[in-house]
Amino acid sequence: MTARRIIATGWLALTALLIGAWPSAAQAPILEQAQFAPRPGSEPRIRGGLPSRFDYYALAMSWSPTHCATTDRRDEQQCNPRDGRRFAFVLHGLWPQHERGYPEFCPTRDRPFVPQRTIERMGDIMPSRGLIIHQYRKHGVCSGLDPDGYFNLSRALFQKVKVPQRFISPEQEQMVDTSTLVQEFVVANPGLRPDMLAVVCGGPGNRLREVRVCFSQDGAFRACGGNENQRRLCSAPRVFVPPVRESAASAPRRRGI
Repeated sequence: MTARRIIATGWLALTALLIGAWPSAAQAPILEQAQFAPRPGSEPRIRGGLPSRFDYYALAMSWSPTHCATTDRRDEQQCNPRDGRRFAFVLHGLWPQHERGYPEFCPTRDRPFVPQRTIERMGDIMPSRGLIIHQYRKHGVCSGLDPDGYFNLSRALFQKVKVPQRFISPEQEQMVDTSTLVQEFVVANPGLRPDMLAVVCGGPGNRLREVRVCFSQDGAFRACGGNENQRRLCSAPRVFVPPVRESAASAPRRRGI
């Protein structure tokens, strides 16, 4: 066999192999869907969704002691405030949700801007300037409300949720059954059912991270959608609840220091 014939045979074999491996027109959409499908257990984000086109709100209340114990960033406003205040549950955000998935960064006519007066007004329940701005740009714009309207609603819903007594300002660490935590919120809030909230945990010892409560667009408790799947957010039977942090301003000074 001549060298030219060997080369020709090799090219034919390679061409056949490529044709067999290349997806057909019918196969291509399937492969594309698989490539861009959400990870198992995750919910699809709809970037650039339409403002006010959503099914319900999820009010995310973060357990501040867990954030302050695990954050890698210096967060003086929340974790070591100058006025000595100690935070327990704080407002993480109010998130427009679809029954499955959620919109984010919805387009607006003007560039999203949160006035300084609004930032200062929210500081007692949302002690992070950067978080306030980020939450409106990512989630608030999808509510169809301007910054004042969005944060007024956020405060109203945050204050509507009555926190059980043991989580008001605990000074001792606790281990709490996840089901007990849910039931205590249900008892403290008439009209709230277990399917209307979810507990988020994670980190060392399954620390309590958040409690999310679902609301209709008119501010009534309602059943959560697939985003608040309890098994996905916290499958642990018990959660560790660290105590509130003592800031430098409120801590007693030690002698000799």
